Amino acid sequence: MSCFFLTSRAQQPVRKGSVETATISVPTVQCEQCKDRIEKYLSREYGVQTVKVDYKKKTVKVTYLWDRTTIENIKTAIANTGYDAGDVAADQEAYKKLPTCCKKTEDGGGPEKK
Repeated sequence: MSCFFLTSRAQQPVRKGSVETATISVPTVQCEQCKDRIEKYLSREYGVQTVKVDYKKKTVKVTYLWDRTTIENIKTAIANTGYDAGDVAADQEAYKKLPTCCKKTEDGGGPEKK
């Protein structure tokens, strides 16, 4: 039981005053286009201060005002762009609109071969 508590606590956002920073797993992010799309979309979300997508590590680091939005709202916003975000699955309609390179390999996508 205590192991579960420690594990779940480690995934909690870090709060400093009214600002919180969290890292969200985005396993379907694959390229620079994915990065740009998520950063552009999230930067317009109410309460979001900064967004940094690392497509090589498949993470999004987001700083936001906890009294204006929640981590669940941010995950939903990422899912609404067509990408899985933590435990929130990608919106299927948004996923269908992604460029081929941004789709999962099982759907014929993935990074372009050079």
